[in-house]
Amino acid sequence: MIKDYFSLIRVQQWYKNLVVFLAIFFSGNVFDLALLERAGIAFASLCLISSAGYIINDLIDRRKDQLHPEKKMRPLASGKISIYSALVFMGLLLVTALYLGQNVGDTFLVIAISLFLLTQLYTFYLKNVIFADVLVIASLFVLRAIAGAVAVSVVVSPWLILCPFFLALFMAIAKRKGDLQLLGERAAATRKVLHEYNHAVTDSLMSITTGLLVMSYSLYSFLSPYNRLIYTIPFSLYVIFRYYHLVGKSPEIARQPHKAIQDLALMVGILLWVMVTGALIYYP
Repeated sequence: MIKDYFSLIRVQQWYKNLVVFLAIFFSGNVFDLALLERAGIAFASLCLISSAGYIINDLIDRRKDQLHPEKKMRPLASGKISIYSALVFMGLLLVTALYLGQNVGDTFLVIAISLFLLTQLYTFYLKNVIFADVLVIASLFVLRAIAGAVAVSVVVSPWLILCPFFLALFMAIAKRKGDLQLLGERAAATRKVLHEYNHAVTDSLMSITTGLLVMSYSLYSFLSPYNRLIYTIPFSLYVIFRYYHLVGKSPEIARQPHKAIQDLALMVGILLWVMVTGALIYYP
């Protein structure tokens, strides 16, 4: 039963909220324990809000999920958790998330609520609108990054908006591509918007967003107060290209990005990027 509730809140999706820590990391404040604590509380709040949103999404889509080869095993689609229990649990998550958010600050709380409302707009309408669906997903990542900056009182730079936006947009488009590859003709039956996408469109958009991501990070590296960050560009390129390769080879990774942690080469690339970036910021 406990395992079903962990599945219901999709703990494996919490990695998306790690962008909360971008502001404290790139501002050089990661060793400030008071700010790190605030960022941690902000992370917890957004994780719970995200989980509440996932429950609503699963409630709405439970009939369609029953037709999906993987999603039919979700707790609500399979009937392992009742609708009433899911609603009560969702309420508890929201109350806890808002309480934590209030402790971070009023501005953060407003952003967190906005994120939840935009998620619902996506769930009930925008996920069925071609292009708007992936743009909203990318915008949610930007809101998370801004929330992290607000939590630690860091000025929101254009790069804090652009880089997460293009990264999330690339991953969202890759997921659409993965759905088309894995489900084929059944894709539209599980998600209506997939009827509008095709392989040519997703391939082109992935190439475009990859270029935009590389350009935005490279410009940030050149224009950042830490101008030696240009030395991190090869590491960032390796990570981006490696992930591009993985999602092209495996629809499973495209659809479930958290599975990419099983790729040792990608993880080593990310670790090296973090280490080199941290060294250049904190030990100039």
